[in-house]
Amino acid sequence: MSRKSIFVALFVVLAALALAACAGEPVVETVIVTQIVEGEVVEVVVTAVPEVVEEGPRTLVICTGQEPDSLYPYATDMLAASQVQSAFYDGPVDTRTYAYQPIIWDKLPSLADGDAAITVVDVVEGDLVVDNVGEVSALTAHTTAVVNEGGAALLADGSLGVLHAAGAPVLDDAGAPVFGADGVTPEAYAAAGTEGAAYIATTYRPAGCNAADCAVEYTGGDVEVDVLGTFYRPSGCNAADCAVEYTGGTVQMDQLSATFALKAGLVWSDGTPLTTADEIYAFNLAADPDNSSSKYLTDRTTSFVAVDDLVTTWTGLPGYMDSTYFLNNWGPFPQHLWGQYTAADLLTEVDAQEMYLGWGPFIYDEWVRGDHISMHANPNYFRAAEGLPKFENLVYRFIGEDPNTGIAAILSGECDIIDQTLGLESQSELLLELQAAGQINPTFITGTVWEHADFLFRPVESYLSRDAAVTPGGFSGWDLDGDGVGPFGDIRLRQAVAQCMDRQAVVDTVYFGQSITIDTYIPPEHPLFNPENVSWPYDPAAAGLLLDEIGWLDDDGVPETPRVASGVLGVPDGTLLEFRYETTTAAARMAATQIMAESALACGIQMDLGYFPAGEWFADGPDGPLYGRHYDLGQFAWLTGVDPACNLYLSSEIPTAENAWAGQNNPAYINEEYDVVCRAAIQALPGQEAYTVNHLEAQRIFSEELPVVPLYLRLKLAATRPDMCNFYMDPTNNSEMWNVEEFDYGAGCGE
Repeated sequence: MSRKSIFVALFVVLAALALAACAGEPVVETVIVTQIVEGEVVEVVVTAVPEVVEEGPRTLVICTGQEPDSLYPYATDMLAASQVQSAFYDGPVDTRTYAYQPIIWDKLPSLADGDAAITVVDVVEGDLVVDNVGEVSALTAHTTAVVNEGGAALLADGSLGVLHAAGAPVLDDAGAPVFGADGVTPEAYAAAGTEGAAYIATTYRPAGCNAADCAVEYTGGDVEVDVLGTFYRPSGCNAADCAVEYTGGTVQMDQLSATFALKAGLVWSDGTPLTTADEIYAFNLAADPDNSSSKYLTDRTTSFVAVDDLVTTWTGLPGYMDSTYFLNNWGPFPQHLWGQYTAADLLTEVDAQEMYLGWGPFIYDEWVRGDHISMHANPNYFRAAEGLPKFENLVYRFIGEDPNTGIAAILSGECDIIDQTLGLESQSELLLELQAAGQINPTFITGTVWEHADFLFRPVESYLSRDAAVTPGGFSGWDLDGDGVGPFGDIRLRQAVAQCMDRQAVVDTVYFGQSITIDTYIPPEHPLFNPENVSWPYDPAAAGLLLDEIGWLDDDGVPETPRVASGVLGVPDGTLLEFRYETTTAAARMAATQIMAESALACGIQMDLGYFPAGEWFADGPDGPLYGRHYDLGQFAWLTGVDPACNLYLSSEIPTAENAWAGQNNPAYINEEYDVVCRAAIQALPGQEAYTVNHLEAQRIFSEELPVVPLYLRLKLAATRPDMCNFYMDPTNNSEMWNVEEFDYGAGCGE
């Protein structure tokens, strides 16, 4: 008996029990069903308990597949945590179908209304600004400097680095070469002898040289170099082509500010007034280096101050044109409860982890680890006069990630809702059948989580230089032309691979037609979607022409056998068109990759599948395969927001040792044109022409260049009892619990 059959049988049993309950006293019945597990027939005991309608306070039970690691927002980014936090918080801002809705503020500030503004400010050397590429920089003038071998010079690639002369390296006490040791002279290098690897001199640009073709090799001594000034956008400049180099003195730049007003009368659930002091407290925690939260926005903030108990004003660094400036506030934290702790303390302090205090519809009662979190209605909730929340009690029950357990729990009445953390996609067919039978109400919706398969352009040196003949099944062991770029640097190969992956078959099979394929990093329904994006549908014939053009030939006339290299740049003749396609052990991804690997055989492409536990796949570099950049084709997902996320593929986002492997551009994609238009989009504001035009162009370049293969949108899938009302999943709201205070069922839905 299949798992599907088990639950159809269970549905029949439960229906009979429901009828019995209607006829008299509720009946509790245990049913034994059979199931095939690893080839053996076993018996499974299912206890069906009909719902008993009782007098008194009502309880809503939400069953979730994952337990939060913490309830402190700066200590976690788990979806499970945001599901529970929705009951403590309400907002402060919700997203609704690619738009923002303020909850605890009177309104979102806007340039049109005058509670946001762009002002012109004077900036002098040494002031912090956001430069022309969006990075925080100290305004520095262009100078000619005399530097020695330990100083910074403008290198041939345009970056600043340390000069090193040619010769043998100095060895440390362990016998390892010391490259770039301060104070080491060319003579010292020579004195160290020839032991160890040869020391290659830095290529740099001497004074007056502003191009790579006039660069020279450093041989020692003092030299003059041009140290470029900061390139910045002067007042009125909203694009890279009007940026200028700072040469000194006072200059004028644009500075953005926004003013926020809290709703009057907000209180914490313990009755303490909620004021702007709690917002300032949250900002200070976010900016604290001991806190694990992102510092991107705090680093670009000049000031965040309270005007009075209800009004705050945020001001950005000069040059920081933030397209979501109307969100630049920090959700309040209870200073009166947590003020005694340091930022580091709060990462582990029980008051922050478990006994959460909020302003939302419910109040925390207890957290029984491994079982549940319970809470009750907040009488101080600012919407209490509307009769909200609808339930007196709320329980989040942790039942594990087996979707079948969740479905059984709904059918038995143990749970009223099963959330998206249970991975219900694998049981989509069963859910649709149970919906048709009136036994359950699933909600399918495509969100902003998009799956993609990333080509690796520039593997780390250790991966690029490995012997692919000795390590079969790998592809990035070959270097196209000695520049560190692997075979996927050829756009034709990327386009061919994209046309050999039957993404629609995955949508139809794995997601039962409930999702869609995509061509870029935003879905077609997004207001900024570019209809001129290039699409690459499954087309083995078109892919074959591209592969022939590159030199990947079908030498035996059998499409299903791997093509063979013949004249492919940087790849030895006779190399099979075979590479690793890797992802996590998630069931949906495993099923999807198997479909796409099979479809690629029609093109003569062999994809050898590899699966990692999520902790290994997403491990930090240099050891993690994804962020350490040692894979061939790798699949995972990004969660994007309302703003198009072109920044994911900026060249500055490549994970390297220099940025602690924290970049997001795992393919190591570099395209100067893409960088220019994406940065221009990021530094423009909604409503400005530059914002729209550059976001559209970034998508077009991305869809043509294919640094990754956009695959399909992940489903957000939850299910409720059939009589649940006011349960709405939104594509752009991460949590489906955004309006948990309005959930109701049964007789309450008719009121």
